[in-house]
Amino acid sequence: MCGACWASLEPWRGAICASCGLPLATSQGGEAASLLCGECRTGVHTFDGARSYGLYAGALRQIILLLKFQRQERLGHRLGALLASLWASFENLDDAWLIPVPLHPSRQQERGFNQAELLARGLIRGLAGAGKSRPRLARKALQRTRATLPQTGLSIAARRENVHGVFAARDAGLLRGRTIVLIDDVMTTGATLAECAATLKRAGAERVVALTLARATPQFPDFDAPREAIDEAAPDST
Repeated sequence: MCGACWASLEPWRGAICASCGLPLATSQGGEAASLLCGECRTGVHTFDGARSYGLYAGALRQIILLLKFQRQERLGHRLGALLASLWASFENLDDAWLIPVPLHPSRQQERGFNQAELLARGLIRGLAGAGKSRPRLARKALQRTRATLPQTGLSIAARRENVHGVFAARDAGLLRGRTIVLIDDVMTTGATLAECAATLKRAGAERVVALTLARATPQFPDFDAPREAIDEAAPDST
Protein backbone atom coordinates (compact mmCIF):
# COMPACT_ATOMS: atom_id res chain seq x y z
CA MET A 1 0.00 0.00 0.00
CA CYS A 2 1.38 3.38 -1.01
CA GLY A 3 1.34 6.44 1.20
CA ALA A 4 -1.44 8.03 -0.83
CA CYS A 5 -3.71 5.04 -0.22
CA TRP A 6 -3.13 5.15 3.52
CA ALA A 7 -3.68 8.89 3.53
CA SER A 8 -7.02 8.40 1.79
CA LEU A 9 -8.41 6.39 4.72
CA GLU A 10 -10.76 8.64 6.62
CA PRO A 11 -12.96 7.96 9.62
CA TRP A 12 -16.71 8.49 9.39
CA ARG A 13 -17.39 11.99 10.72
CA GLY A 14 -21.14 12.16 10.14
CA ALA A 15 -24.00 11.32 12.47
CA ILE A 16 -24.20 7.83 13.92
CA CYS A 17 -26.65 5.80 15.95
CA ALA A 18 -25.85 6.53 19.58
CA SER A 19 -26.10 2.82 20.40
CA CYS A 20 -24.76 0.64 17.58
CA GLY A 21 -22.75 3.32 15.76
CA LEU A 22 -24.54 2.92 12.41
CA PRO A 23 -23.67 5.85 10.10
CA LEU A 24 -26.80 7.89 9.49
CA ALA A 25 -27.80 10.18 6.65
CA THR A 26 -29.16 13.15 8.55
CA SER A 27 -28.76 16.91 8.81
CA GLN A 28 -29.98 17.22 12.40
CA GLY A 29 -26.63 18.52 13.58
CA GLY A 30 -26.59 19.09 17.34
CA GLU A 31 -29.34 16.55 17.95
CA ALA A 32 -27.32 13.80 16.26
CA ALA A 33 -25.67 12.72 19.53
CA SER A 34 -28.95 11.18 20.73
CA LEU A 35 -30.14 9.64 17.45
CA LEU A 36 -31.01 5.96 17.26
CA CYS A 37 -31.35 3.85 14.14
CA GLY A 38 -34.54 1.92 13.45
CA GLU A 39 -33.13 -1.34 14.78
CA CYS A 40 -32.05 0.23 18.08
CA ARG A 41 -35.39 2.03 18.48
CA THR A 42 -37.31 -1.23 18.25
CA GLY A 43 -34.96 -3.61 20.04
CA VAL A 44 -32.08 -3.86 22.47
CA HIS A 45 -28.72 -5.31 21.47
CA THR A 46 -26.94 -7.64 23.86
CA PHE A 47 -23.78 -5.55 23.44
CA ASP A 48 -23.63 -2.20 25.24
CA GLY A 49 -22.46 -0.14 22.29
CA ALA A 50 -20.53 -0.40 19.03
CA ARG A 51 -18.42 1.92 16.92
CA SER A 52 -16.74 1.56 13.52
CA TYR A 53 -13.82 3.53 12.11
CA GLY A 54 -15.24 4.08 8.64
CA LEU A 55 -17.54 2.86 5.90
CA TYR A 56 -16.92 -0.45 4.20
CA ALA A 57 -16.21 1.25 0.89
CA GLY A 58 -13.42 2.60 -1.28
CA ALA A 59 -9.84 2.18 -0.13
CA LEU A 60 -10.82 0.85 3.30
CA ARG A 61 -12.77 -2.01 1.74
CA GLN A 62 -9.92 -2.76 -0.66
CA ILE A 63 -7.35 -2.92 2.14
CA ILE A 64 -9.57 -5.19 4.26
CA LEU A 65 -9.90 -7.56 1.29
CA LEU A 66 -6.13 -7.54 0.82
CA LEU A 67 -5.68 -8.42 4.47
CA LYS A 68 -8.20 -11.25 4.49
CA PHE A 69 -7.89 -12.86 1.08
CA GLN A 70 -4.42 -11.98 -0.18
CA ARG A 71 -2.58 -12.98 3.02
CA GLN A 72 -1.37 -9.45 3.67
CA GLU A 73 -1.03 -10.03 7.41
CA ARG A 74 1.30 -7.07 7.85
CA LEU A 75 -1.64 -4.77 7.10
CA GLY A 76 -3.51 -6.02 10.17
CA HIS A 77 -1.46 -4.25 12.81
CA ARG A 78 -1.47 -0.96 10.92
CA LEU A 79 -5.21 -1.12 10.34
CA GLY A 80 -5.76 -2.04 13.98
CA ALA A 81 -3.96 1.10 15.09
CA LEU A 82 -6.79 3.09 13.45
CA LEU A 83 -9.14 1.71 16.08
CA ALA A 84 -7.27 3.66 18.76
CA SER A 85 -9.18 6.75 17.63
CA LEU A 86 -12.41 5.04 18.77
CA TRP A 87 -11.18 4.16 22.25
CA ALA A 88 -12.54 7.36 23.80
CA SER A 89 -16.02 6.56 22.45
CA PHE A 90 -16.67 4.58 25.61
CA GLU A 91 -15.90 5.46 29.21
CA ASN A 92 -14.03 3.38 31.78
CA LEU A 93 -12.07 1.06 29.50
CA ASP A 94 -8.85 1.20 31.54
CA ASP A 95 -9.19 -2.40 32.74
CA ALA A 96 -11.01 -3.75 29.69
CA TRP A 97 -10.07 -7.01 28.00
CA LEU A 98 -9.79 -7.17 24.22
CA ILE A 99 -11.42 -10.25 22.69
CA PRO A 100 -11.16 -10.78 18.92
CA VAL A 101 -14.22 -12.36 17.32
CA PRO A 102 -12.97 -15.92 16.71
CA LEU A 103 -12.97 -17.83 13.45
CA HIS A 104 -13.85 -21.50 13.37
CA PRO A 105 -10.59 -23.52 13.53
CA SER A 106 -11.13 -24.83 10.00
CA ARG A 107 -11.51 -21.29 8.62
CA GLN A 108 -8.49 -20.03 10.54
CA GLN A 109 -6.38 -22.95 9.34
CA GLU A 110 -7.44 -22.20 5.77
CA ARG A 111 -6.64 -18.49 6.08
CA GLY A 112 -3.60 -18.88 8.29
CA PHE A 113 -4.59 -16.20 10.79
CA ASN A 114 -7.53 -14.46 12.41
CA GLN A 115 -7.74 -10.92 11.07
CA ALA A 116 -9.62 -9.77 14.19
CA GLU A 117 -6.68 -10.80 16.37
CA LEU A 118 -4.26 -8.87 14.14
CA LEU A 119 -6.48 -5.79 14.47
CA ALA A 120 -6.58 -6.20 18.26
CA ARG A 121 -2.78 -6.34 18.43
CA GLY A 122 -2.59 -3.25 16.25
CA LEU A 123 -5.02 -1.45 18.54
CA ILE A 124 -2.83 -2.25 21.54
CA ARG A 125 0.19 -0.77 19.75
CA GLY A 126 -1.82 2.29 18.74
CA LEU A 127 -2.93 2.91 22.32
CA ALA A 128 0.62 2.51 23.62
CA GLY A 129 1.86 4.98 21.02
CA ALA A 130 -0.73 7.47 22.23
CA GLY A 131 0.47 7.10 25.81
CA LYS A 132 -2.59 5.16 26.99
CA SER A 133 -2.65 1.99 29.05
CA ARG A 134 -2.38 -1.28 27.13
CA PRO A 135 -5.48 -3.48 27.54
CA ARG A 136 -5.11 -7.21 27.97
CA LEU A 137 -5.59 -9.34 24.85
CA ALA A 138 -7.66 -12.39 25.80
CA ARG A 139 -7.56 -14.13 22.44
CA LYS A 140 -8.66 -17.54 23.74
CA ALA A 141 -11.48 -16.36 26.01
CA LEU A 142 -14.07 -16.96 23.30
CA GLN A 143 -14.22 -19.77 20.77
CA ARG A 144 -16.42 -20.66 17.80
CA THR A 145 -17.69 -24.18 18.32
CA ARG A 146 -19.02 -24.92 14.85
CA ALA A 147 -18.65 -23.59 11.34
CA THR A 148 -21.52 -21.47 10.00
CA LEU A 149 -23.00 -20.82 6.60
CA PRO A 150 -22.01 -17.59 4.83
CA GLN A 151 -24.19 -14.67 5.92
CA THR A 152 -24.47 -13.42 2.33
CA GLY A 153 -28.06 -12.92 1.25
CA LEU A 154 -29.56 -13.84 4.62
CA SER A 155 -32.20 -11.70 6.30
CA ILE A 156 -31.49 -10.16 9.69
CA ALA A 157 -33.49 -12.92 11.39
CA ALA A 158 -31.68 -15.62 9.41
CA ARG A 159 -28.29 -14.11 10.27
CA ARG A 160 -29.14 -14.26 13.95
CA GLU A 161 -30.27 -17.87 13.65
CA ASN A 162 -27.13 -18.74 11.69
CA VAL A 163 -24.83 -17.71 14.55
CA HIS A 164 -27.08 -18.70 17.44
CA GLY A 165 -25.22 -20.87 19.93
CA VAL A 166 -21.99 -21.05 17.94
CA PHE A 167 -19.77 -19.38 20.56
CA ALA A 168 -18.53 -20.60 23.91
CA ALA A 169 -16.68 -18.72 26.65
CA ARG A 170 -13.63 -20.16 28.36
CA ASP A 171 -12.45 -19.37 31.90
CA ALA A 172 -15.83 -17.98 32.93
CA GLY A 173 -14.52 -17.25 36.41
CA LEU A 174 -11.98 -14.81 34.99
CA LEU A 175 -14.63 -13.07 32.87
CA ARG A 176 -16.93 -12.35 35.80
CA GLY A 177 -17.42 -8.63 36.32
CA ARG A 178 -15.15 -7.70 33.39
CA THR A 179 -15.56 -5.04 30.74
CA ILE A 180 -14.96 -6.60 27.33
CA VAL A 181 -14.12 -4.88 24.03
CA LEU A 182 -14.92 -7.13 21.07
CA ILE A 183 -12.79 -6.55 17.96
CA ASP A 184 -13.67 -7.43 14.37
CA ASP A 185 -13.03 -6.15 10.86
CA VAL A 186 -16.51 -5.52 9.43
CA MET A 187 -19.90 -5.04 11.09
CA THR A 188 -23.03 -5.50 8.99
CA THR A 189 -26.17 -6.28 11.01
CA GLY A 190 -24.41 -6.85 14.33
CA ALA A 191 -25.75 -10.41 14.64
CA THR A 192 -22.35 -12.01 15.29
CA LEU A 193 -21.29 -9.33 17.77
CA ALA A 194 -24.61 -9.67 19.58
CA GLU A 195 -24.18 -13.44 19.89
CA CYS A 196 -20.61 -12.99 21.17
CA ALA A 197 -21.82 -10.43 23.72
CA ALA A 198 -24.64 -12.70 24.91
CA THR A 199 -22.20 -15.58 25.38
CA LEU A 200 -19.76 -13.43 27.34
CA LYS A 201 -22.48 -12.00 29.56
CA ARG A 202 -23.79 -15.46 30.38
CA ALA A 203 -20.23 -16.23 31.47
CA GLY A 204 -20.31 -13.27 33.84
CA ALA A 205 -18.98 -10.30 31.85
CA GLU A 206 -20.58 -7.11 33.11
CA ARG A 207 -20.22 -4.92 30.02
CA VAL A 208 -19.45 -5.67 26.37
CA VAL A 209 -18.77 -3.07 23.69
CA ALA A 210 -17.50 -3.56 20.15
CA LEU A 211 -15.00 -1.84 17.87
CA THR A 212 -14.83 -2.69 14.18
CA LEU A 213 -12.76 -1.30 11.37
CA ALA A 214 -15.63 -0.80 8.92
CA ARG A 215 -19.42 -0.69 8.82
CA ALA A 216 -21.27 -2.11 5.84
CA THR A 217 -24.65 -0.48 5.30
CA PRO A 218 -26.96 -0.12 2.30
CA GLN A 219 -27.41 3.54 3.24
CA PHE A 220 -23.88 4.17 1.96
CA PRO A 221 -23.14 1.55 -0.73
CA ASP A 222 -19.78 1.32 -2.44
CA PHE A 223 -20.78 1.77 -6.06
CA ASP A 224 -17.22 1.12 -7.24
CA ALA A 225 -17.02 -2.32 -5.61
CA PRO A 226 -17.27 -5.34 -7.91
CA ARG A 227 -20.19 -7.55 -6.91
CA GLU A 228 -17.96 -10.57 -6.41
CA ALA A 229 -15.70 -8.63 -4.02
CA ILE A 230 -18.66 -7.76 -1.80
CA ASP A 231 -19.91 -11.35 -1.76
CA GLU A 232 -16.41 -12.65 -1.02
CA ALA A 233 -16.10 -10.49 2.06
CA ALA A 234 -19.54 -11.20 3.44
CA PRO A 235 -19.03 -14.60 5.19
CA ASP A 236 -17.00 -13.06 8.03
CA SER A 237 -19.08 -9.89 8.40
CA THR A 238 -20.62 -9.52 11.84
